[in-house]
Amino acid sequence: MPTVSVTGRFDLTDGQWAVLEPLLPRGKKPGRPVTWTKRRLIDGIRWRVRTGAPWRDVPARYGPWGSVYGLFRCWQRAGTWRTMVTALQGRADAAGLITWDVSVDSTVARAHQHAAGARKRGICRPSRPAVSARNRPITAWAGRGAG
Repeated sequence: MPTVSVTGRFDLTDGQWAVLEPLLPRGKKPGRPVTWTKRRLIDGIRWRVRTGAPWRDVPARYGPWGSVYGLFRCWQRAGTWRTMVTALQGRADAAGLITWDVSVDSTVARAHQHAAGARKRGICRPSRPAVSARNRPITAWAGRGAG
């Protein structure tokens, strides 16, 4: 039986939580008791990252969206996510679960010159009026003296 009722299909299982929990940062000082467990907030973060929805659309079962976002940003600034991923990768590599195959691809994708920041040339520039002595209208009805 799970210790926490798993409400979402992709929520952390007890086995996954047992691996992840020792990697989480510990609080430095005692304070107000937490309303939402870190497991719930992390499930909310995982839901948001997986779906790509705005933070305000995080389901209420994961806690207030502000708390979910606050934990995400705090750990992002502190480098906690990077530390956890590195530790999990090291554990999986030691168990032989990761195959580090290197794939080298020599594909070259070239863009059009205008997409690469080339200078744009044309008759309509802000520094030059659209009609000048050099740029006469090219129409059959415009005679020699019309321009």
